[in-house]
Amino acid sequence: MRIAAAQARPAWLDPTAGTKIVVDYLTQAAAAGVQLVAFPETFLSGYPIWLADTGGARFDNPAQKAAYAYYLDAAVTLDGTHLATVREAVADLGVFCYLGITERVRGTVYCTLVAIDPARGVVGAHRKLMPTHEERMVWGIGDGHGLRAHDVGEFRVSGLSCWENWMPQARHALYADGTTLHIATWPGAVRNTEDITRFIAKEGRVYSLAVGAVLDYTDVPSDFPLRDELLALGTPAGYDGGSALAGPDGRWLIEPVAGDERLVIADIDPAAVARERQNFDPTGHYARPDVFTVSVDRRRRNAATFLDD
Repeated sequence: MRIAAAQARPAWLDPTAGTKIVVDYLTQAAAAGVQLVAFPETFLSGYPIWLADTGGARFDNPAQKAAYAYYLDAAVTLDGTHLATVREAVADLGVFCYLGITERVRGTVYCTLVAIDPARGVVGAHRKLMPTHEERMVWGIGDGHGLRAHDVGEFRVSGLSCWENWMPQARHALYADGTTLHIATWPGAVRNTEDITRFIAKEGRVYSLAVGAVLDYTDVPSDFPLRDELLALGTPAGYDGGSALAGPDGRWLIEPVAGDERLVIADIDPAAVARERQNFDPTGHYARPDVFTVSVDRRRRNAATFLDD
């Protein structure tokens, strides 16, 4: 199967322009014979890059409140027009898509990884289990509903966002669901993908595809409340991509790519997974379910359950 990581520059907090970028990369991928393309974490509509450098934890601060309101307004909904456009493109082009989004649910934003099948539409919407560090100031905590692998060609494909790829239980759940190709989405940095990508591949005996964006403070819209404060830092934002691919033996097939904005394309072979599982299958012949009991709750969590007649 031919796969690709879309190492692209997002239209930060502009979901309409961002949707056009997604469709453009899907079109390029289809023209190149790609069957699955993955986009970075929260590519639509954007990673919260202002938090660490503008005092995001300042309580009741007017500028931080305004920044969050702007961020919430730019987030998309699962049943909204932006994802509908992406679903239509996926169906027309016949390319399976993993897309990181900022999902709006009333007054809360979730970091959500959406899996879109050409024939079945949205087959998965995984809300990040635990936002990392300052991300908790703008993202809600997700649930296990999206911890699922999906059939794509001869592969079963799974995905996690950013540092939840370091969560052993989350990885174990996906291995147990049969994944043979794992997608790890990131905001975009070589420093994040240079270790865990190969580790996942070797631990799970899977292909491990990492995808990150290219982004700088100059990409922030002119009317964003904290733009001047970000530009005054005088330093790069540090989002340089890092898209990469490791094979099921843990060796690099594509080392982390820095800076380039392009589709990172590779051909992968399911037989390579079978060969590496001869000596290790973490949730198969090397598992010990008689010793370790693992339970994964995949119910969607809601604030209230309404019991009406």
